[in-house]
Amino acid sequence: MKRLLDCTASDFSQMTGQDLKRAIKASEGRVLVAEVISAVAPLYPSVTNAELAAAFGADMILLNFFDVFQPHVEGLTASAPDETVHELKRLIGRPVGLNLEPVDPQARPAEQLLTLPPGRLASAETFAEAKRLGFDFLCLTGNPKTGVTNREIGQAIRTAREVMGEDMLIMAGKMHGAGVEGEAGGDLVGEQTIVGFIEAGADIILLPSPGTIPGITLDAAKAMVDRVHRHGALALLATGTSQEGADEATIRQIALNSKMAGADLYHIGDAGYTGIAIPENIMHYSIAVRGKRHTYVRMAASVLR
Repeated sequence: MKRLLDCTASDFSQMTGQDLKRAIKASEGRVLVAEVISAVAPLYPSVTNAELAAAFGADMILLNFFDVFQPHVEGLTASAPDETVHELKRLIGRPVGLNLEPVDPQARPAEQLLTLPPGRLASAETFAEAKRLGFDFLCLTGNPKTGVTNREIGQAIRTAREVMGEDMLIMAGKMHGAGVEGEAGGDLVGEQTIVGFIEAGADIILLPSPGTIPGITLDAAKAMVDRVHRHGALALLATGTSQEGADEATIRQIALNSKMAGADLYHIGDAGYTGIAIPENIMHYSIAVRGKRHTYVRMAASVLR
């Protein structure tokens, strides 16, 4: 098994989710996940936001706002809707994942919540469809104003594992409150919640990066990551609070603090511009955690390798 740092498109095309997990672990904190919105016009119409994020150094691409019952990526024309994910993977040569949302109808809203279409909700039906469409990994988390709770994330992990099988790579957790009272800032996630996610079947626990939400200091983030590792899972530290649109110095600080906290992989969100981080910030983040060598190789490597 290669470390993900050394993998090319031909390697990714043959990997199961659990192969991907082992490749991430072997990379020792040098894997970058870029989230992009698939349902809005891309920053530059000539390419999808996923292609742009990949070109600036992202190792893995996470699609947000993707409806599995109406598969489409803005800026991409596939031979058929069901081929959308496969065509995107062919173009970028990277693993492509899907964000689905475990909305809790009993959540105590901290603000007015949105209503999501069935194709974006975490359910047995969407999990089965996501697997059929060819996604390489699944992320169970909440966008702002959605009412996603830790309780529902735990249940969704169990259902996803049952439907998608042992090979699927499952990420789960919260990077911000998602509009829920009592699950924000320092109260976002507790030790028992982390343990519960892992016992339910999550491979990677998603947590906020230090400095991205109130109360998540470097020490607090490290304590959470240490809990994740003690229980045998990997930790993804996420920047999903529109700081993906901040200046280079802020990005570098978040990146280095996340690495000091022990992250196995790093997430950069989609709200720098509409639907994507500021592309240069993807590159700056990558350079901060693994230097120009691995960043430039990832940016330059052909999808034909």
